[in-house]
Amino acid sequence: MSNALFVYPKFPPSYWGFKYALEFLGKKSSMPPLGLLTIAGMFPKNYALKVVDLNIEPLTDEHLQWADVTLTSTMIVQKASLYEVAERCNQAGVPIIAGGPHPTSYYDNIKAETDAKIDHFLMGEVEEIFEDFLTDFESGCAKEIYREKRKPDITITPPPRYDLIDVNAYGSMALQFSRGCPFNCEFCDITKLFGRVPRTKSNEQMLAEFELLYKLGWTGPMFVVDDNFIGNKRDAMRLLPAVKQWQEERNFPFSLYTEASVNLVEIPEMLDAMNESGFNMVFLGIESPNDEALLSTSKGQNTSKEEEAGSYLMRAIRKIQNKGMEVTGGFIIGLDGDTEFDSHINFIQEAGIPMAMAGLLTALKETDLWHRLKQEDRLLGESSGNQTDMTLNFVPEMPRDELLSEYRRVVSTLYDPTLKNYFARCSRLLEHMPQTAHNVRSIRKDEVRAFAQSIRKQLFSKQGWEYTKFLIKTLRNHRGMFPEAVRLAVMGYHLEKITRHTVAVEDFRTFLAQEMDTFKANISKLVGHQGERMSEIHSYSKQLFTRIKAEYNTIHKDFRYAAHSALIGFQQAMFKEYLAAEFDAFKATVSDFAKAQTERLGELQAYIHSIFARVRTQHAQLHNMFKHHTDDFKQNVQETFDAFQESVTRHLENLFGSVPVQIEGLT
Repeated sequence: MSNALFVYPKFPPSYWGFKYALEFLGKKSSMPPLGLLTIAGMFPKNYALKVVDLNIEPLTDEHLQWADVTLTSTMIVQKASLYEVAERCNQAGVPIIAGGPHPTSYYDNIKAETDAKIDHFLMGEVEEIFEDFLTDFESGCAKEIYREKRKPDITITPPPRYDLIDVNAYGSMALQFSRGCPFNCEFCDITKLFGRVPRTKSNEQMLAEFELLYKLGWTGPMFVVDDNFIGNKRDAMRLLPAVKQWQEERNFPFSLYTEASVNLVEIPEMLDAMNESGFNMVFLGIESPNDEALLSTSKGQNTSKEEEAGSYLMRAIRKIQNKGMEVTGGFIIGLDGDTEFDSHINFIQEAGIPMAMAGLLTALKETDLWHRLKQEDRLLGESSGNQTDMTLNFVPEMPRDELLSEYRRVVSTLYDPTLKNYFARCSRLLEHMPQTAHNVRSIRKDEVRAFAQSIRKQLFSKQGWEYTKFLIKTLRNHRGMFPEAVRLAVMGYHLEKITRHTVAVEDFRTFLAQEMDTFKANISKLVGHQGERMSEIHSYSKQLFTRIKAEYNTIHKDFRYAAHSALIGFQQAMFKEYLAAEFDAFKATVSDFAKAQTERLGELQAYIHSIFARVRTQHAQLHNMFKHHTDDFKQNVQETFDAFQESVTRHLENLFGSVPVQIEGLT
């Protein structure tokens, strides 16, 4: 029997990960790795299977010793963790197979970004190619890449192997009804990955997955992970009565939520059926309340010929809320056509959307937006996959610094340290969302624990006054909704913390930029004295590094990954600026030696030696002051040094006709 290990790489903290809210409930991660569990269901019985979700537990040497093969699935934001997993597998001699949205769209980037070897790639949806791959793999003749030949019929998709995980470690379970979306929003990669013709599972498949989770003891939140649950309206309406009956027979064990397009409100019978089936939350991709921005990004389904987009969207949200379902929403800052963002803030506040994910526009690879920006010469690089990390991979219409400042203002207003605006939105939601039979969670041990934690962490914090007012107001006006009020308060704690630390990382980037400007101004003065002021350079550098380390250490440990690339970039830029200053001083000095030609070659050799001695000293100082980042620093700085060494060599050749002295290396 062979052993297959499924490793789910780690997610960085994010708005939708709910890490700091889940801690209140004693949970470790928001949702299980549904893609990997589905692949696990495709394995024959002669395989022993094990799942390691790095968001739950670490990958150990024992896991890798057990494994004959490792399979992973990732989104873009998980790529750093994927590369670490690949390195571990390489060291252990375990073949690794990668699939999911990130490898499917970013194969070339993976090859360029990591030295780790990924043995095989399963690209796209794998229902119709997995058997061929496994046969080839077992025969020792597997190709590097297996790619979907067409979009498969997902009625052949096996049920996910939920039995391989501890369901109680998660805040929610997840299952999938459909793939694909009929719309083609310019920024979205869903249609590129899954197509524009939504394909659905049968009622029998869905109820079997419900039953599997129910028998495993799961009760509570259940995310129907479709990117647009109503993409195939007919099949959604076919499913909902069956779900309603299943839920009724078991006293509604699951609280369902999903994603849908705004045109859901044009189908009143769908809203009623979702409510009756136990849906209590819907995510809408609202993006912007402004017509011009929506039309510029091919989001015409969020507009109306009869009224302005903001008015139409507000009415749509109210209809959903009035059916007893909370609306969560996605908003994009930076769309072409948006010239101000007060309209976004005001819309979110008025609509009563507590959990409003406002993210910067990012151009995902191969999307229509990516191609348009590339054609307009506005594309700067690949997306990090994280819309909230305050980085841009394109040139926006608005000046870059102004857009980043506006984004910061939007999120800091929505989730200010007191949560005043957040709790105002919560109150507005409860005013428009009546209590129904299925939209208030049962009070169990986890909920009591969460409330106790909430009182301890929120009541005596900066949020305390607004938190207290909100809970008292709910008890007075919406007593039956109090459990939901507590849930919303806990979510607010998470959202404010994410915002605060994300802003802190951006502050660190700004701090580094300011320090670099100062360094550039000072270094040429210090270097231009043929080493006489080397002690001053060392002293200045040491003070600079001390300030940077102190600032870096103020960043919450969960967010240092985001500051890491900025720090490595600063190290490399600093070394580059130092070498540029050394080279300028070298050119000014070496011309005197050229005039004397051979008479002063001994002095020239000593001078060259002193330059490279200083360079090695500066390199060592950078290396030692940031010991936790030495691997990245080594990798990035060698290229900079090689360019410096080549410039010195070429300059000597131009002056002397050849290189009359020995040129030293970095080590």
